[in-house]
Amino acid sequence: MNIVFILLGLTLLVIGGEFLVRSSVAISLKFHLSRMVIGLTVVSFATSAPELFVSVQAALDGYPFIALGNVVGSNIANIGLVLGVTAVISPLFLDRDFYKFNWPVMMLFSVALYFILKFGNGIGRTEGILLILALAIYLWMLIRKAQKNRKIKIAKNPIETNVEVVSNFKIFIWILIGGAALWAGSELLVKGSVNVARYFEVSNRVIAVTMIAIGTSVPELAASVMAALKHEKALLIGNIIGSNIFNIASVLGITAIIQPIIVLESSMSLVLTDVIWMICFSAVIYLLAHLPKRFILTRYKGIILFVGYAIFMCLVFLKFN
Repeated sequence: MNIVFILLGLTLLVIGGEFLVRSSVAISLKFHLSRMVIGLTVVSFATSAPELFVSVQAALDGYPFIALGNVVGSNIANIGLVLGVTAVISPLFLDRDFYKFNWPVMMLFSVALYFILKFGNGIGRTEGILLILALAIYLWMLIRKAQKNRKIKIAKNPIETNVEVVSNFKIFIWILIGGAALWAGSELLVKGSVNVARYFEVSNRVIAVTMIAIGTSVPELAASVMAALKHEKALLIGNIIGSNIFNIASVLGITAIIQPIIVLESSMSLVLTDVIWMICFSAVIYLLAHLPKRFILTRYKGIILFVGYAIFMCLVFLKFN
């Protein structure tokens, strides 16, 4: 029955994420935002919604390992699994400006999370508020930067006029369906995963950074694969990097404000180890971009990311459980 709960929960998370992505993109197109900005903001927030619901539910139920492990594991999966698979499907061309702003911000949030946990024994409401404020500043800078670029390039890249206009009522219905599915899915996934962990005598951390993390990364994987097949490369890269930023800042920030995340000293080393893995995966993107065929994530680079993720998964089960 617990497996049924998990599968049903994952299904509802996928459905909820899909409806939220649709509504978010529809809203953003009404404001004529660029593809990269859509990927970095509205799509990233929508695809991070499963992580948010699961982490909040886990924190309220008294499972801080799941709340943290879900986010850290999902960020690792976004790079190793999602970015790796999509690069194998279709090589990704990276804008050099991407490394001057968005990638450093992702690294900054990742390193900040490490020090918050190391010296704070968790994430309190104060840290949660600071994470939300930092995210707001980032979004403000991102939108201002996009507006300047849009003014410069508007002659070469006019706004599409053939995009289907979605009614406000339909958008509202999509948001309601998405929110309800995400809430129900997170309830079932957390309860089912905790019971499975107890049955197999596996720690909540292992379940969180593997099964739950992959499950909540399904929207990112689906959105990225579709973007790759449609050759929406800017939307794809923006979605993955933006989702990692949103996971740390908004998911952990909002979760900590609602229910502070406390990590026991005896468990801190395991948590920090997972965060270090997350930082390493983030750094690898920069290194791969400077290998032959610079600023292109080729298929063999995608395979490297995927193999690295497989190694991480094996170590989680074999060494750290």
